[in-house]
Amino acid sequence: MKVYFISGLGADKRVFKHISLPDRFEVIYLEWMAPEINESIEGYAVRLSEKINTNVPFSLVGLSMGGMIASEISKRYKPRLTILISSVPLSSDLPPYYKWIASINLGRLIPVRLMKSAFIVRRLFATETNDDKSTLIQMIRDTDMKFTKWAMSAIPKWKNKELPLPYIHIHGTSDKVLPVRYTKPTHVIEKGGHLIVMNRANEINRILEKAFSHIK
Repeated sequence: MKVYFISGLGADKRVFKHISLPDRFEVIYLEWMAPEINESIEGYAVRLSEKINTNVPFSLVGLSMGGMIASEISKRYKPRLTILISSVPLSSDLPPYYKWIASINLGRLIPVRLMKSAFIVRRLFATETNDDKSTLIQMIRDTDMKFTKWAMSAIPKWKNKELPLPYIHIHGTSDKVLPVRYTKPTHVIEKGGHLIVMNRANEINRILEKAFSHIK
C-alpha cells in the first residue's frame, strides 16, 4: 500500500530522513505546489490530492502544516489511516494568537530576508546533530518564501471541525509552534519540540510500526 508523506512549512521530504515504515509499504513524498491567489488550506488540499491515486487504498502522514492538509484530504477520500505529527486535526486546536497573526497580516509585514534568517537561527537550536542542522538550514534556504507568506496567512483562516478518522496524532509536550495544551494528541513525546520528526524519530518509528501493523 502507498503511504503519502506531506512535509511541514519550510521543509520538504528531507525532514523525514529518519522516519521508516515496514518494507511492505511504498513511501511517496508529496511536494509542495505554488498556491493560487488567496487560496485556502481547503482548496490547496484539493489540488494537492490530485497527486494521490485514490482508486486504491492509501494512508497519509502529515507533519505540522502538512498534517492540516492531510486532515482536509482525509475528509474527501477516507484513507486507511492518517498520521499527524506535530500538527493539529481541527482548526479549533490552533493557538488563539494565530487569529491575531491573521488580523495584522504578519506574513506581508515581515521582509522575506528577515523571515528566512529568523527561521535559520531557530533551527540551529532545534536538533541534536550537526548533520540534521545542516539539512534543516539547507531546506530553509531552498524554501520559496512566497509560499511561506501565503501559508502564514492561510493557516489562521483554516476552518475544519471534522476529525480525520481513523487517525493517530503524535505531539511533543514542549512544542512551541503548536503548543500541546491546545490540542489532544493520541500519543505524546515527553519534552519533545516541534521537530520530533528528526530528533525523536526512534520513538515515532515505534509508534508508526505499531499503527501500521494493523494495516494491510
